[in-house]
Amino acid sequence: MKHGRRLVEKPKDMNKTVKQLMHYMKSSSLLITLVLFASVLGTFMQIQTPKLLGKATTEIFKGVTEKGVVVDFDKLKLILLFAAILYIGVNILTFLQQWIMTCVSQKTTNALRKELKKKINTLPVAYFDKNSNGNLMSIAVNDIDNIATMLQQSLTQLISGIITFVGILAIMLTISWQLTLIACAIIPGSLLIVKRFSPIAQKNFKEYMKLQGSLNGIIEETYQGHMVIKSFNGEKDAVKKFEAYNSNMYESGWRARFWGGSMMPNMMLIKNIGYVLIAVFGAIKVTNNSITIGDMQAFLQYSTQFSQPISQLSNIWNGILSTIASAERVFNVLDEIDMEAQKNKIPNNYKKDVKIDFDKVSFGYTKDMLMKDFSLEVKSGQMVAIVGHTGAGKSTLINLLGRFYEIQGGNIRIDGVDIRNMERSELHANIGMVLQDTWLFSGTIYENIQYGNENASKDEIITAAKASYVDEFVYKLPDGYDTILNEEASNISQGQRQLITIARAFVANPKILILDEATSNVDSRTEALIQTAMRKLLLNRTSFVVAHRLSTIYNADSIVVMKDGAIAETGKHEELMSANGVYADIYYSQFMEECAL
Repeated sequence: MKHGRRLVEKPKDMNKTVKQLMHYMKSSSLLITLVLFASVLGTFMQIQTPKLLGKATTEIFKGVTEKGVVVDFDKLKLILLFAAILYIGVNILTFLQQWIMTCVSQKTTNALRKELKKKINTLPVAYFDKNSNGNLMSIAVNDIDNIATMLQQSLTQLISGIITFVGILAIMLTISWQLTLIACAIIPGSLLIVKRFSPIAQKNFKEYMKLQGSLNGIIEETYQGHMVIKSFNGEKDAVKKFEAYNSNMYESGWRARFWGGSMMPNMMLIKNIGYVLIAVFGAIKVTNNSITIGDMQAFLQYSTQFSQPISQLSNIWNGILSTIASAERVFNVLDEIDMEAQKNKIPNNYKKDVKIDFDKVSFGYTKDMLMKDFSLEVKSGQMVAIVGHTGAGKSTLINLLGRFYEIQGGNIRIDGVDIRNMERSELHANIGMVLQDTWLFSGTIYENIQYGNENASKDEIITAAKASYVDEFVYKLPDGYDTILNEEASNISQGQRQLITIARAFVANPKILILDEATSNVDSRTEALIQTAMRKLLLNRTSFVVAHRLSTIYNADSIVVMKDGAIAETGKHEELMSANGVYADIYYSQFMEECAL
């Protein structure tokens, strides 16, 4: 969610972040050189105009003070014409700077967005467990937009401000060094104001940033779970929680902007005091003929322009700091360690015979190990069901097989090859997944099925749709396969969404199939359809079925019962029932629940 200009904390390592940002601006070095040239030339032209106008004033003054009015209008016209040319030149060069920096900013942020998107695809799943979606969205949208704004506006102002300050200081010294000292006297006062007000503003900027990230997360959660919130009458609590964060954001944002905005009026006061002092002492010098009236007029203009870069710097400095902090947040993501690189491809015989071994595997999401010395052998073409109470480690086993998490000990082998030595893309290309929580993107039903294999032909997609019973309900829709699913695919039923994910797995034609409680969210009739479709899908494939309803796995080649990250029992349904162990307890508890219903 965008909030316009984002307020963020002061960067931790400014030099490092600036160097990284300059690396992405390297391809625009020629354009930046043109901006610097235009800025120098434009500043030179701009600081000449007050002196030219001063000469015009002096000419008029000389003409009217002599006997009669003897003004050299030809010379005056020439001076004014030259001044007009300079003003037009300054305007053209300013436009040129803005146009070029717009190109530079968009080119730089375009490269950053591409790198960030590429990086997100290579980050381990554990990274997303530790970082909220709201915060990552804020980095990808708000922070990068903040960088674009700074490069387009603030950076140009900073460059021209520094050049203007130096140029005006030099030309003022040629007019009167005494008056220049008075003009320079305002600098310490301005810096004192910046030093006094900036820390207070920055403190509130930091608080605002933290609250904004939290609020983004709350809003995202609320929208995703709006049906649950309404079902449990949780609207008031959701609004109350939102208002608490929003109120705190208002307080910190108000303070940040108040203290940040208070710098300008205070600096204007000091500037005006300096202006009055220059006018008084300058008038005395004019009456003493120490300085011409035209030079005095020019100096007053220069004194106003002289303080502008300081005012601009104080005004944009917080913006520059916040932008660098935004860049730092982006680079923090880009500097994260990728998923481990792979060394070898899966051997050719992998596609012919898929045997999977878990050999003394150890793993934990934290320092506490969930699995210790876990071993399991799955033969080619075997259907293995995995059951157990919540938290037993069922989904963890599946995540480790797909290398969404890295094991801390032992080995997982496919056909004798450690999966850590396989190319991840090749591994995933041969593993199909149908999950409990269906994921479909905004697009047509045809495109969602084709997502399993982008190279699949239309006939292959239709065949997969028929095998998974998608074809039966698609033709009842007005647009058929061209029906566009909305953001949450809520314009079709949960069961229909699940059938589409099965069709997607058919199109992918994987050698290893993972079904993670794929029927737990549907009614009995739809479950029967899904079960029939899944039986076709499981044929001649090595498969893992994470089951909640035990009725779906009676025919499994092997049932693995997990408890506390370890194997409690293995065997077929009849064998495990006869053993009267953990599996039997789970079975009877489900039977009692069904009877109660």
